[in-house]
Formats: sequence, structure tokens, C-alpha cells
Amino acid sequence: MTQHDDVRYCERFSYVLLKFTLFAYAIGWWLIGGLVLAIGIYAEVERQRYKTLDGLFLAPAIILIVLGLIMFIVSFIGVLGSLRDNITLLKVFMYTLTVCLILELLGGVIALVFHNKTVNLMNRNIRKGMVNYYDDLDFKNIMDFVQKKFKCCGAKEFKDWDVNMYHNCSSPGPLSCGVPYTCCITTKRLDLIDIIHIRGCTDAVFLWLSDNYKIMAGLLLGILLPQV
Repeated sequence: MTQHDDVRYCERFSYVLLKFTLFAYAIGWWLIGGLVLAIGIYAEVERQRYKTLDGLFLAPAIILIVLGLIMFIVSFIGVLGSLRDNITLLKVFMYTLTVCLILELLGGVIALVFHNKTVNLMNRNIRKGMVNYYDDLDFKNIMDFVQKKFKCCGAKEFKDWDVNMYHNCSSPGPLSCGVPYTCCITTKRLDLIDIIHIRGCTDAVFLWLSDNYKIMAGLLLGILLPQV
């Protein structure tokens, strides 16, 4: 085998390796996008069946459908481009990933720079959901999970539940001046701090992210590095 043949062999091997690496990456995200899309469609069907409230923030199913659809289409373009060696499709795939990467980084920077405004925005939206807590199954399930997982109650504090008509102190029902059961601590004591979780869920989630920054950094790198 001559030196020229060696060079051609190396070039061919590099080409095949790069092609199938790109194909594996694209098809992996294509399958994930399809799964997210399927889950979103199923959740939306269930939401419509029980006629829960409309609204983008209060309808995670809509968010899953949009996210899954974008991932499915973009990744499918990458799959076709890598299989057919279509430069145009590969450029569309590359530019789309670049835009997504820039938006992700920009969103993270904005959230950090305007931390207080981000927290206030989250608190306002959570309170909007709390108003219809018992009518919106999507929001109820998410809120119950967060309150149990992070041992918290409400958005900023447990008093936020006053916005709900059933938990408002002016309500004549048995839930008046109370909180959902997911706020409760299992052990019964006399002091309020040992009966329900009094810290807000927004602070609890950010505190958890701070305590597990290594895991979150690794997860972000795992998502962002392949896009680079």
C-alpha cells in the first residue's frame, strides 16, 4: 500500500466515522423528540378529556408538543442530511443548532442577570395557577410533586394559598385558611413549623439547584457540548 493509498484510507475512515457519529447524534435526538411529542399529545388528550384550563403556562402538554415537534423536525433534517450527504440539509441542521445554542445561553445569562425579576415572574405565574389549583389537573399534579419533592408550600411562602377560593380565609368551607395536603409534614406537633412546610417552592427549587450545581453543570455540558 502506497503512501497515497494510506492518505486516502485515512480520509475515507474519518469521513465514515464523522458521518455515522452525526447520524447517531441526530437519530438519538430524533427518537427523543418523537417520545416527547407522543407524551405531549397523550397529555393534551387527557387534558381535553377532563376539560382542564387553557393557557401556555398552565398547560405543560402544549409545551411538550411544541418542544417535541421542534426536536423531531430538526433532528429528522440532520438524519436525512447525514444519510444522503446533503450539504444544504446539514447546513440547515447546523444553523438551527447554533440558533438553539445561542438562545439557551442567552436565556441562561438573562435569568442570572435579572435573577430577582425572574423569581418574581415565576412567583406571579405560580400564584395564577394556584387560583385554579383544584380545576387544572396539569398544574395540580406539578404543584403537588414540587411541594412533596422539595418540602415547600406555595410560591414565595405558604400564605400564597390565600389566593385560592377554597383556602382563602373568607371561605366558609373546611379548607378555609388551610393548605393542600402536600404542604403537610407527616409528624404531628403543636408548632406550625412542624405541621406544614412554610418556605416557598421557588426558593426551595433554587436552593436545590445551588446544592446540586455539579450535577446540573454536568447535565448542561452534556446537552450543550454536542451542539457545539
